[in-house]
Amino acid sequence: MRALFLILAYLMVLLLPLGLSWSLGGPPRPWHQEIASGLGMVAYSIILVEFVLSGRFRSISAGIGMDVTMRVHQVMARVALVFALLHPLFYQGSNSGGPRPWDGTRQLTLTTDLSVLVTGLIAYLLLPVLVLSAIARTKQNYRYEAWRLMHGAIALAIAALLLHHTITAGRYGSQLALTTIWSIMAAVAVGSLLFVYLIEPMRQHCQPWKVESVRRLTPRQWELKLRPDGHDGLAFQAGQFAWLNIGNSAFSVYENPFSISSAPAAGPEISFVIKELGDLTSALEHIKQDTRAFLDGPHGGLTVDDRTEAGIVLVAGGVGIAPMLSIFFQNRLTSDPRPVKLIYGNRKESQIVYREELAAEDVVFTLSEPKEDWNGETGVIDGALLDRVLSPEQYSQWLFVLCGPAIMMDIVEDHLIARGTPSHRILSERFDYD
Repeated sequence: MRALFLILAYLMVLLLPLGLSWSLGGPPRPWHQEIASGLGMVAYSIILVEFVLSGRFRSISAGIGMDVTMRVHQVMARVALVFALLHPLFYQGSNSGGPRPWDGTRQLTLTTDLSVLVTGLIAYLLLPVLVLSAIARTKQNYRYEAWRLMHGAIALAIAALLLHHTITAGRYGSQLALTTIWSIMAAVAVGSLLFVYLIEPMRQHCQPWKVESVRRLTPRQWELKLRPDGHDGLAFQAGQFAWLNIGNSAFSVYENPFSISSAPAAGPEISFVIKELGDLTSALEHIKQDTRAFLDGPHGGLTVDDRTEAGIVLVAGGVGIAPMLSIFFQNRLTSDPRPVKLIYGNRKESQIVYREELAAEDVVFTLSEPKEDWNGETGVIDGALLDRVLSPEQYSQWLFVLCGPAIMMDIVEDHLIARGTPSHRILSERFDYD
């Protein structure tokens, strides 16, 4: 119901300017001009709502997942790009130039006034840059933080340019009702940026953290433990994640999302299991105790607190073990009556974290590159492995929580569906797009 409500609200906001323009009426125009105006209005609506989708608002992402929110953000950005690129093409062949005797209000004649067209032209050139640079972000050499600043600055410039273009050059946008709607939507978009870059950092500044310890778990994985500095800590659910900022100002853009690996019931300290990939992760061994840190969270819907299934199966690949650790240990610490089975896959034995703490009959370790003396399961996590370690009852009645490489989650999800597991009993979060 929550997802349905958000979808309907999203569509209503996108189509509000278009519907209002239709109600205003006006002298009839060729059909292709109306399509051109409609494409432009919907594209601008999408662009403005994109600011809200990317603003980490828990009221929006809760219940549907931050990964779903960001995926909608990415897909709709491409839709806006297509609509915006088509927008001026449908004006081809229309009357243009100065006022005509039969069109004193200029509602049938397109303007050629460069002062009102130039902002639209600049935005027309910037929008492909914005979308394509986001799609190719992982293939670029510049740092994530630099891309994030550039992405936000270009998006803000496009929103401002299009506001001027829509109000001054549009047939409908110049009318008071549409001008008011566009101005409100633009203000909300800018407000979401202020929330992310000013209001949220101010809250974080008042609730700092300090590094308690940094410990190497495997050759390329670390445990980072933080303690609250002058406050009660973070109220989160097992399976959630937070954006982590270490050694910088609360207003810095140098932050990265990591799943919380500690259980809420373990106390106010928070732990993360982090794999070395670059930037912050490659410098973990140099972080000193008592270094100041800030957290933006909690986020994510990979939680089991409100679920009523008879049991829980956790399926983790590689560093995807982090949120599973939180759920697994929370179950133990709270004497949760629901049985939990953990299926944990890696390439090599040396990559297994917390092996001694996890050693139990309800934990299945599997390696794709085992040594000769390995006594556990072998191979990747696939349908054959699941069939060996799960019962028909678990397939049909238990909750499945997945985190790991995208290909692993695809294989597991397909197999679960084939075995009769309802889709609403499969939880996963995916951030590996483009």
